[in-house]
Amino acid sequence: MTLILFNKPFGVLSQFTDKGTEGSTRPTLSSYVNVPKVYPAGRLDRDSEGLLLLTDDGRLQARIAHPKFKKPKTYLVQVEGTPTGAQVDALRTGVTLKDGPTRPAKCQTIDPPALWERDPPVRFRKSVPDAWLRLTITEGRNRQVRRMTAHVGLPCLRLVRWSIGEWSLDGLGLGDWRDA
Repeated sequence: MTLILFNKPFGVLSQFTDKGTEGSTRPTLSSYVNVPKVYPAGRLDRDSEGLLLLTDDGRLQARIAHPKFKKPKTYLVQVEGTPTGAQVDALRTGVTLKDGPTRPAKCQTIDPPALWERDPPVRFRKSVPDAWLRLTITEGRNRQVRRMTAHVGLPCLRLVRWSIGEWSLDGLGLGDWRDA
């Protein structure tokens, strides 16, 4: 069984080939990981960064990705605005999105983390403050963290998945991977 921890850069597709438009040159996992027969366990959007697990074990892939297993996923989220206690509490108790209520999340404001530079950089506006949250969810709906923070009035500027269950990005550089 193979399990790989990969620090996915911004703009990279979470797949090995680009099935987009003809002649597309979007970067994929094949630009970084040259290991045969491994596949992502779950998704990480092209405009998100951070931990992506890859495995050749279908049962492990299901245990990592399927919401019924409630595997905690922790994100570092840069948001536009200054979070209030009410906004953080709303994320902690769960919010109701178009596809139904979310499970309660662990959420706290944090100091800006020491991360790699993003390419392209996050837009900066002098007149609008930004802040960082550490948010842990146990489900994985499409663009869930972005939708949750927007729902409480904190649009997401940058999203970095830091950990999935017991696996984290600790010591893993941008675009690098290692065996678990």
